[in-house]
Amino acid sequence: MKTILPPLLLALVVGTGTGAAQAAETAPVRSPLPAADCIDTTQINEWYIVDARTAIVRTGPKHYLVTLQNDCPRLGTPPPGLIFRPNPSNAIVNRGRICGEVGETVRSRYQPPCAIESVSKIDKARFRQLGEHAIRHGSGVELPTALPAH
Repeated sequence: MKTILPPLLLALVVGTGTGAAQAAETAPVRSPLPAADCIDTTQINEWYIVDARTAIVRTGPKHYLVTLQNDCPRLGTPPPGLIFRPNPSNAIVNRGRICGEVGETVRSRYQPPCAIESVSKIDKARFRQLGEHAIRHGSGVELPTALPAH
């Protein structure tokens, strides 16, 4: 005996499968940096806010592009500084480095935390090019202060 699906149900089944496949194709794939290439936040010499979703950071000879998930319009505003927060795993295992993994954030004193979408290494020329169009910049990084022990 054959089972015949009503056309509407068949369309929903086919449509759901197609939509899920399209969502999987368009979802960004995270590819964090290897641990040795991550941003060592204690070594930041220079940073620029290129736009509301883009920052660049230099740690000695290494240059990075940091892309944020959403607009962060007050990032880097006075008092100037960036406060990077690693995800709980990297806070312990990778000594607080920023690699572009889920759960990492950056903020300024008066800007709520902004989720980091990705971190990638860039060359010096690209860093200089992006820095020329920056809306804010600073040297070093504002390190988070430890809370007093109770």
